[in-house]
Amino acid sequence: MAPTIADQLFNTDSSALTDFVINQGNGVKGLSEMGLKALPKAYIQPLEERMWASATQVIPEESIPIIDMTNWEDPKVAKAVCDAAEKWGFFQIVNHAVPIQVLENVQDATHRFFGLPAEEKKKYSKEHSASSNVRFGTSFSPKAEKALEWKDFLSLFFVSEEEACAFWPPVCREQVLEYMRSSEVVIKQLFQILMNGLNVKEIDETTKSLLMGSVRTNLNYYPICPNPELTVGVGRHSDVSSLTILLQDEIGGLYVKGNQGGNWIHVPPIKGSLVINVGDALQILSNGRYRSVEHRVIANGSKNRISVPIFVNPRPGDIIGPLPQVLENGQKPIYKQVLYSDYVRHFFHKAHDGKKTVEFAEI
Repeated sequence: MAPTIADQLFNTDSSALTDFVINQGNGVKGLSEMGLKALPKAYIQPLEERMWASATQVIPEESIPIIDMTNWEDPKVAKAVCDAAEKWGFFQIVNHAVPIQVLENVQDATHRFFGLPAEEKKKYSKEHSASSNVRFGTSFSPKAEKALEWKDFLSLFFVSEEEACAFWPPVCREQVLEYMRSSEVVIKQLFQILMNGLNVKEIDETTKSLLMGSVRTNLNYYPICPNPELTVGVGRHSDVSSLTILLQDEIGGLYVKGNQGGNWIHVPPIKGSLVINVGDALQILSNGRYRSVEHRVIANGSKNRISVPIFVNPRPGDIIGPLPQVLENGQKPIYKQVLYSDYVRHFFHKAHDGKKTVEFAEI
């Protein structure tokens, strides 16, 4: 097929691409809807970062654990959660406390936000947003990346209901707040189980702040992509959170690094489930007992995909390091004490690069 005028323009003039995608607020959704015949060069990933490159092995028969939370206080459930956090860093939960209607509502709201005209979405971009806690953007860190990622997002850092009502987009505000409120029950259950596994019998205010002192919710949109095999939706990385609670739609595309080196495992969508993963902060707090694991998202050539992660984090001003209870048995700390905001800043000032961020905290 002959390239379109847009194909030719975006491949010869990177400033035109930046202006269209970022400055005008079109995002990659705007590129997708132009009917490009080929992926713009700026999105072509190096061979080693492409999911289907020869060195990458996908294990179709393997799966991360799926845990039924109906009787969450059952010791067998607790053991399954702790084992999954230690061995896999990822697991799915079913029969949890978040109503399915809440999950469906926030998915609908995500589609509504990304269906807004570009000039509306642009109001929430870094340059135009009335609050630094609300940001519409694209890729991960465009200024630091050699190749861009095929994703748009809206990031909502929660400060208070009042702040959310004042600054969050009206088309998704209530649905995101309800999703966050409903998820809090599950988050507290999981932390109670995981802390018990570390011999932390009581979660005092200091520990609570380290585990869940701040919360950020992202609405992610992965539009249909020409040449999806040449790019990524999200590159290899681990999260900087304590825990991440992810709602994914029925499309699929999330892959987790398995226990066998370079193997990758697909996380199949299960209606009504939530995907839970350990973040770097919890790996550091647990002195490496619980593992944050590399994961990535592939681009899709035929369907638009959304996901809605809740990142549960320490507060920016918290100092994170191995919890004292973890070191009581004489275990040597493998991480130093670091200011959490410094750790997060280090993460966002570079492109996605697998598990390298955690080296920032190593002794």
